[in-house]
Amino acid sequence: MQSWRRRKSLWLALSASWLLLVLLGGFSLLRLALPPRPRPGAPQGWPRWLDAELLQSFSQAGELPEDAASPQAPHGGSCNWGACFDTSKCRGDGLKVFVYPASGPISETHHRILASIEGSRFHTFSPAGACLLLLLSLDAQTGECSSMPLQWNRGRNHLVLRLHPAPCPKTFQLGQAMVAEASPTVDSFRPGFDVALPFLPEAHPLRGGAPGQLQQHSPQPGIALLALEEERGGWRTADTGSSACPWDARCEQDPGPGQTQRGETLPNATFCLISGHRPEAASRFLQALQAGCIPVLLSPRWELPFSEVIDWTKAAIVADERLPLQVLAALQEMSPARVLALRQQTQFLWDAYFSSVEKVIHTTLEVIQDRIFGTSAHPSLLWNSPPGALLALSTFSTSPQDFPFYHLQQGSRPEGRFSALIWVGPPGQPPLKLIQAVAGSQHCAQILVLWSNERPLPSSWPETAMPLTVIDGHRKVSDRFFPYSTIRTDAILSLDARSSLSTSEVDFAFVVWQSFPERMVGFLTSSHFWDEAHGGWGYTAERTNEFSMVLTTAAFYHRYYHTLFTHSLPKALRTLADEAPTCVDVLMNFLVAAVTKLPPIKVPYGKQRQEAAPLASGGPGPRPKPQAPAPDCVNQIAAAFGHMPLLSSRLRLDPVLFKDPVSVQRKKYRSLEKP
Repeated sequence: MQSWRRRKSLWLALSASWLLLVLLGGFSLLRLALPPRPRPGAPQGWPRWLDAELLQSFSQAGELPEDAASPQAPHGGSCNWGACFDTSKCRGDGLKVFVYPASGPISETHHRILASIEGSRFHTFSPAGACLLLLLSLDAQTGECSSMPLQWNRGRNHLVLRLHPAPCPKTFQLGQAMVAEASPTVDSFRPGFDVALPFLPEAHPLRGGAPGQLQQHSPQPGIALLALEEERGGWRTADTGSSACPWDARCEQDPGPGQTQRGETLPNATFCLISGHRPEAASRFLQALQAGCIPVLLSPRWELPFSEVIDWTKAAIVADERLPLQVLAALQEMSPARVLALRQQTQFLWDAYFSSVEKVIHTTLEVIQDRIFGTSAHPSLLWNSPPGALLALSTFSTSPQDFPFYHLQQGSRPEGRFSALIWVGPPGQPPLKLIQAVAGSQHCAQILVLWSNERPLPSSWPETAMPLTVIDGHRKVSDRFFPYSTIRTDAILSLDARSSLSTSEVDFAFVVWQSFPERMVGFLTSSHFWDEAHGGWGYTAERTNEFSMVLTTAAFYHRYYHTLFTHSLPKALRTLADEAPTCVDVLMNFLVAAVTKLPPIKVPYGKQRQEAAPLASGGPGPRPKPQAPAPDCVNQIAAAFGHMPLLSSRLRLDPVLFKDPVSVQRKKYRSLEKP
């Protein structure tokens, strides 16, 4: 009885406490802890969250001070893609760009832009045949302003390129012209019509560019986790464990260490807090991206670069600066897996779209081309996964399964057949034995003979179980890497008429390629090295354990690289390969290494045949060693790429029980060990 009275007294006390809480406004406190549902059509005073799960709302919009920024009228009123761009001019050749000549002095950055456009597949010298007419808005530093071109036509099918947030004063109305501007304000930006660019420094490289600076995926003990940009330039450091709000001057805090150099702080910082009020702060965004420091944008007033196609939720965080403690708490509680994924994505985006002027301009044109193609444009996966949309051409396919890079993500495998492409150059002897050896492979689907010499085509060819097609080439070495429509398989076995392979070698090499469809798998190797004496790159075909290239006279690779070779490489490089045939192997290896960031794979090759030269002069008797390309060839290609993409490797894949002292009957590829 007494126990029951005690429970009753406790219950009455709890009820009284709850009633008192209600009377004192407890319900309003609860509302602070629960994010309110936004009312349809009601104006919101919040920034556009990129990571709503990470940074939840802790108060209602009306309880925070409103932004002081006043809205500005957008360029061209209500202009949009459907109303202000005529896509009928882009039919046939796709996106072709004509650049108006500058009417005054231009900066070094503008010189780089002109060079990058003129060297791209989009450029045309004829304004009548152009789908897009590009006008460079000159820098305010030159003291000149762009004038209206003669073919202005109210700006229809025009793109005005502005490299700085504060453009030259208007001398004419933009009308229906698109604007590609560095860090445009959110109020003036027209989504789906304008293009947001990054803020490029004057010394940004034309092509190639410096790699990402991320040296480690997690900060070392004792290294600051936060890097905060300052108005006077530079960065200072802070700790996420602090209860202060380091970017708010009203908070009582320890100012921390003084200004530090960018290179000393950013590579070891996890988060880079960047203010969204000042347009010049947008220049810090690229610094953070290159350093692998996750950008935390505090209520940005400017549009993120290429936000139409890049999913910035995978690489950056947009936070509300009016909630400093909640932001710090969310950063502190972020899981290591999430931090790792964000930092890795910063490095991919930097390398794919921002590391050079050429990549920024080509990305701009690729965004516009995607609008023209509509449903045939790049899906989001191709834009936001390596190697990126610039290297996954939509003219080849828009399905990730058709490219060699996405089989692992898609859970698929390349098909189990290959096409043999045999190049027959001078002296033009039909490769009868080679055709029979390749035709004996169980994985061969077709054989194509590319006849590239002055002799007439033979009247008869050996009979094979699979189709044999003869293609009359244009007498150029680069014809070997043309995307012929007759090639029906993903895998290509590139051969020279003087190559010598056995059926077992072909079968095993193809099985290896199926596991690595994005890489080149070959038999003969070579390597590059840095020559200190001459201050340049060197090349050697000597047989060593380390290699960085495989000869394309006997190698497997994906047919997509033919499309990249023909439509992505500058014409000057393809001309170099035609004028110096020994350079064609180097050029193809450069291309694949630049796309995949991976070295090739070597498979076993007969010792006697390895001493033969696939590109040596024909005729009976022993053949000399392969002729190495001139060092100038390697250096010219490296200069055109802007960096050295080749990677060295010591990996050679052999069959199970290869050269093991066991019975030959237990080995699948028995002929590989025959002398």
